[in-house]
Amino acid sequence: MVLAVALAAGLTACGSSGDSSDKKGSPGPSTAPVAGTQPPYVPAGPTAAKVAEPIVAGEIARDLNTPWGVALLPDKDALVSSRDTGTITRLGPGTVTPVVVGTVPGSVHRGEGGLLGIAVSPTFASDHFLYAYLTTEQDNRIVRMTYLPEQPLGPPEVLLAGIPAGSNHNGGRIAFGPDGMLYAGTGEAGQKPLAQDRSSLGGKILRLTPEGHPAPGNPFPNSPVWSLGHRNVQGLAWDSTGRLWASEFGQDTWDELNLIRSGADYGWPAVEGTSDNPAYVNPVAQWATDDASPSGIAIVGDVVYLAGLKGERLWEAPIVGSTVTEPKAYFQGRYGRLRTVVAVGAGELWLVTSMTDGRGTPRKGDDRILRLVSG
Repeated sequence: MVLAVALAAGLTACGSSGDSSDKKGSPGPSTAPVAGTQPPYVPAGPTAAKVAEPIVAGEIARDLNTPWGVALLPDKDALVSSRDTGTITRLGPGTVTPVVVGTVPGSVHRGEGGLLGIAVSPTFASDHFLYAYLTTEQDNRIVRMTYLPEQPLGPPEVLLAGIPAGSNHNGGRIAFGPDGMLYAGTGEAGQKPLAQDRSSLGGKILRLTPEGHPAPGNPFPNSPVWSLGHRNVQGLAWDSTGRLWASEFGQDTWDELNLIRSGADYGWPAVEGTSDNPAYVNPVAQWATDDASPSGIAIVGDVVYLAGLKGERLWEAPIVGSTVTEPKAYFQGRYGRLRTVVAVGAGELWLVTSMTDGRGTPRKGDDRILRLVSG
């Protein structure tokens, strides 16, 4: 049974509810429709109106140390990165006891930095490549390694270096899109002007070939930049029409869910949340900063699922056209901070907690990966 069933739906867009160490008070949820600056050529999107409630069906793993990224393997097991230790662990249905498969050299934990997002190659069965986004002493960078069961993790090959790094706002999510290109969400590392600087890799969504070069068709010549004007992007996912959606941490007022298009400017630091400035693309949904702190996102049946850190809840936002219906929250406060949500197929999600990241109070069994199915 899937988590969402595509049915006819009306067009109702609104923001509803945010987290980061530098955030101040929350103004409460936005209930007015979110005005958009989406161009007329954005295709009409899928619809998803009748959505089944996600329920927790069990645990995939527990007692994990600062889990961050999850990469699904062809055999349905998964690799999980540890932000603070720089290790990668294999776990899942085929691995009864989680096994550390290696440590990524050069990964340095500081603040929100360390070993962050990971992704497996779309052609993993033949090339065995594992990609990782990590913080070093100098920068954030993207590397790739070979991974073969029963063999040591291969040495990292640097594909892209020079992504700005800091104690926070490191971005870190990487994922392969339906076009076979590698996308990366970056942060501005606390240096706000970088988000508007096209020559900087900070505060951007990047699009790369699997070898780490600027992907063909990128909007700016010889640049990996796909979109700009971002504060701190940690969630990337695609809907059934191949459109990219991204979650973004706000600062004082609004966290965001954005529909991403090539070359677009999402406004940071000039604006946070929606504005009436046509130079910037408005979010399709926004949350008060106490209610979300959106890290990972996943899309199942054209429904966006968004993991909230400070908000300690899972948000569900059905896509309708080029926006979403009013988001609904689940599990508020039940499992603590939520870092990552992953679509694993057949209507199943994995939800990763983040109570050992220095901002939560770990409980027995934290951190854990929960298995969600439809209710």
